[in-house]
Amino acid sequence: MRRLLAALAISVGACLAAASAHAKENDSYIAFSEGKYLTALKYAKKEAANGSKEAYTLMGEIYSEGLGVARDYKKAADAYAKAADMGDHNAQLSLGLLAAEGLGVKKNLRIAADLFEHAAEAGNPAAQYNLALIYLNGKGRPVDDVKAAEWMTKSAEAGNPQAQYDLGAFYQFGRGVPLDKEKAAEWTGKAADAGLPAAEVDYGVMLFKGRGVAKDEKKAAKLFRMAAEAGNPVAQNRLARLYAHGVVVKADPVEAAKWHLLARQAGVSDFSLDIMLSKLTKKQRVTAEREADAWEAGSLTQ
Repeated sequence: MRRLLAALAISVGACLAAASAHAKENDSYIAFSEGKYLTALKYAKKEAANGSKEAYTLMGEIYSEGLGVARDYKKAADAYAKAADMGDHNAQLSLGLLAAEGLGVKKNLRIAADLFEHAAEAGNPAAQYNLALIYLNGKGRPVDDVKAAEWMTKSAEAGNPQAQYDLGAFYQFGRGVPLDKEKAAEWTGKAADAGLPAAEVDYGVMLFKGRGVAKDEKKAAKLFRMAAEAGNPVAQNRLARLYAHGVVVKADPVEAAKWHLLARQAGVSDFSLDIMLSKLTKKQRVTAEREADAWEAGSLTQ
């Protein structure tokens, strides 16, 4: 299961969603969407003085991200708090994340949980996800796997890929819900379809083994490649094995070595592939290393 995500990883998405919703109404959001952050802040301060909760939320976002200004979590928390008190669920989520991490305010998971709950009840998928994690980990709320599963389901049904992936794990291990391999595969598959690399790997394994879903090795290999290209080291290891043994794809020791080298560099070891690597000719080894370096250089520039 996933732990609480880093604060601004979710708050950015929440606030940008709000920005889209209000761009046609507020000058501040129009400026923000155009990347004119100082202008957006200027307008937001005026709009906030006139009672706009969305303006306070936008101010919090600008300060928390340091967009056009020095990053200031305290100012961000103050702005979010004003918007949260006015009922803005995006601000409640963002303030909850700051409270969970102790950024700009004293760390307090109970208060974070309260804020997540307000936003979750308003239908915010990210808040629903974080509230599920609160119940799962027992920090800020007593451990309650059933409630964790309920909130995770709400977030997953709202289209949150991370929640879909974690809900698949709930069903896979029977935590808060009955153990159900088919539902585990269904939700993991949804997350994979959304492009979540970790889900692509897990769903690929399910497809490869026919676990909870009809066996489909070709689709599994495709998912391994997609996740590998996205930089997932476990997927790179899986893809290397396919090339090493000629499963689904044509056997190619150089290609296998390339993906193995990348996976190993990222911390995923594989003794059998190490043996394969040791048996390559000098030319094959040099080629594999060159291709791995080229792939890595390309991924860094993207």
